[in-house]
Amino acid sequence: MDAALLARVLWHRWRLAQREHWTRDQLRRHQERSLATLRGHACAQSRFYRELHRGRETAPLDALPTVTKAELMERFDDAVTDPRVRRADLEAHLRTLRGDELYLGRYRLNATSGSTGEPGLFLFDPYEWSMVLVSFARGPAWAGCATGLTHRAPTAIVASTGPSHMSARAGASFRSPMVPTLRLDATRPMAELVAELNAFAPRMLVGYASMIRQLADEQVSGRLGISPGAVFTSSEALTEDARRRIESAWGKTLFDQYAATETAGIAAECRAHRGKHLFEDMVLAEVVDERNHAVPPGTFGAKVLVTVLWSRTVPLIRYELNDSVRLADEPCLCGRPFRLVDAVQGRTEDLLRFVGADGQAIAVQPLLFHHLMDGQPVAAWRVVQVKGGIRVQIVDPAARLADASLATVLRDALRRQGMIDPMVTVERLPTMPTTRNGKSPLIVALPGI
Repeated sequence: MDAALLARVLWHRWRLAQREHWTRDQLRRHQERSLATLRGHACAQSRFYRELHRGRETAPLDALPTVTKAELMERFDDAVTDPRVRRADLEAHLRTLRGDELYLGRYRLNATSGSTGEPGLFLFDPYEWSMVLVSFARGPAWAGCATGLTHRAPTAIVASTGPSHMSARAGASFRSPMVPTLRLDATRPMAELVAELNAFAPRMLVGYASMIRQLADEQVSGRLGISPGAVFTSSEALTEDARRRIESAWGKTLFDQYAATETAGIAAECRAHRGKHLFEDMVLAEVVDERNHAVPPGTFGAKVLVTVLWSRTVPLIRYELNDSVRLADEPCLCGRPFRLVDAVQGRTEDLLRFVGADGQAIAVQPLLFHHLMDGQPVAAWRVVQVKGGIRVQIVDPAARLADASLATVLRDALRRQGMIDPMVTVERLPTMPTTRNGKSPLIVALPGI
């Protein structure tokens, strides 16, 4: 990390730490000021927002139109606030990106994977990038693991190493002699990951939720033998079964985080472990239904509308994240003023949509499969939607589960959801496949359903 970036990060980290002692009223006033600044900047510098918000300049936030990734990418050249930036040039830059190179000598470019449709391009100037890094540092700080001159915990990160991915790019900026870091590509064979982690002996372990769960199984089996003081998961929904497995391997050291390429950190657990605190001083998060109406605490929303208060180059105002999350009814005991997310169910795309007995569409929630599969005696599982039903992939080396019995349980559950004669097949695999980024999603919906 260069000196200028380090200075910005340290300054913003100090400022954010002060906000943890705010009242809700102080937080609200900060949000109002920051939102007014963002909206003024977006309408002045972005043709896209100027047209989108025309006639609504004084409207409340919840009266503004929402923005999808597809809409933003379609009009990217009008949305970006630097007239020198063009989408075609960014795509060319992305193809040649190998490390931490800057676009136009100023911007860091990150791209979404396109797993939910069209890939997205997101650009960050030096100020914005410092906010990205501060957001990722907040979770470890709340876990009591802030790094610095007096705390140099060796850290292992098992995630994507592709230079366009947010985690890899942030890792490159965080690289410092102060923090010995091992970055491992999550797509590598498990035996290689285990060998390198054993040799490195990290005190902090960071990775995708599905990958950390697999490493926990390796720890319990005795092949992995590390003793991290803290374990951080992100980028995927953390199931209760995964949490139990991870805690059985390393104790109460797990801290889950909620983040996205577009926004960087959105929420993180504190040591009270009552949910994830929203970073409400950085990102406004509206949990809404399919029609963009706010849902009450205790109810899962269909998506999250995020307004990134520090976004300037590509402003994000009521930008849609297709994540189904639930706000907690009660505040955290820690005293921080930020609301809690007590559950992240996964992306809306994880819903499996079928035709019901009455001919109407039905949506099967991911939680149904978690409840049925998490207690099964298998090493790993995945539900893949197929036409007319599902294919259940399992890793069961001890052959403790009968295919016919499992298929019957799942078929009955789908019938109770309203399906007529659902097709359920079981596929046995030696290992569970991963995406090109090293993730291992538990629910895979059929596109176009």
